[in-house]
Amino acid sequence: MRSDEVKKGIDRVAHRALLKALGVTDDEMDKPFIGVANAYNTIVPGHMTLDKLTQAVKEGVYAAGGVPFEFGIIGICDGIAMGHEGMCFSLPSRELVADTIEAMVEAHRFDGLVVVASCDKIIPGMLMAMLRLNIPAIAVTGGPMPYERVGGEKVSIKDAFEAAGMYKAGKLDDAGLKLYEDYCAPYCGSCQGLYTANSMQILTETLGLSLPYCSTS
Repeated sequence: MRSDEVKKGIDRVAHRALLKALGVTDDEMDKPFIGVANAYNTIVPGHMTLDKLTQAVKEGVYAAGGVPFEFGIIGICDGIAMGHEGMCFSLPSRELVADTIEAMVEAHRFDGLVVVASCDKIIPGMLMAMLRLNIPAIAVTGGPMPYERVGGEKVSIKDAFEAAGMYKAGKLDDAGLKLYEDYCAPYCGSCQGLYTANSMQILTETLGLSLPYCSTS
């Protein structure tokens, strides 16, 4: 196993001591070490529940006979970054995601990798890292945000952007604008629609890099 480079032999006494500081047992030193890249944060609606999803991933790794090691990955919300200087940082963040995962996996000699993400540039960055590393790896995606309704009509984040234009054109009053603001993105999940977040989840599943139905559940 790759991880034997950090846990086997006389020259790795200090390495094992550090691993034991994490709670790794002697028996676990003989098991595969699996990196779990978690893009959870509380600024991206699509990533708000990834902490719970990652916990389930780690439990699955344990159940399958591996030892999971979770580490954090940045994630930018393209919707919140849109329309100001912040959007200049969205695409470059993809390379940061890929580079960070590659650095963590190579530095700690993980035997396998699970990546957990939902949104626009984070999933592509994670896929880039998976393919560069060429070790057993799988993606787990968070799925889409459910819809709500305004005036009986199904609405999405697209309608919130359009509502701003309707208001400026005098076609929507203050109360109507507030309804779109309050109900167009009512839950956690990737923004409703085939934008980069959901389309990348579907692509990941199509490529066989996530389990069937992962992108829509």
